Amino acid sequence: MSLTPATIKPARGSHRWTKRVGRGNASGRGTYSGRGGKGQTARSGGKSRRRIRAFKSAMLKVPKLRGFKSLQIKKETVTLSDIERIAEKNQIITPQLMKRCGLIGNIGFGVKVVATGEIKKPIILQGCLASKKAVELIEKAGGKIIA
Repeated sequence: MSLTPATIKPARGSHRWTKRVGRGNASGRGTYSGRGGKGQTARSGGKSRRRIRAFKSAMLKVPKLRGFKSLQIKKETVTLSDIERIAEKNQIITPQLMKRCGLIGNIGFGVKVVATGEIKKPIILQGCLASKKAVELIEKAGGKIIA
């Protein structure tokens, strides 16, 4: 088949034809043209949909939203038991190491170590925040925290 202006067609499925209504009964959309019988909705410009009336009573039925959602980004939390699992003796634990090990998702949010579980290895925690109890347990195990 030769390529001529008469044979060029759009790719299959790329072109959607508009529905042509009111073009005779043979078209399948004749007579009422898909508008049903008589009445307001059959007329042009008569498509007023249901409007919200008595808005105040409808609004009063919706429960109030309590509290607020803080815009401040929460730090990623890591437990002592997680650190115990990945750490070796006297190893420097940084947020980059935690990310490599899969403990945290995003370094940019910051990291806070919480005292869930226990730690027996002496470690050096660097570039992280820690709760008071976590600091106490790390120092008790022989480790230290570098800001």
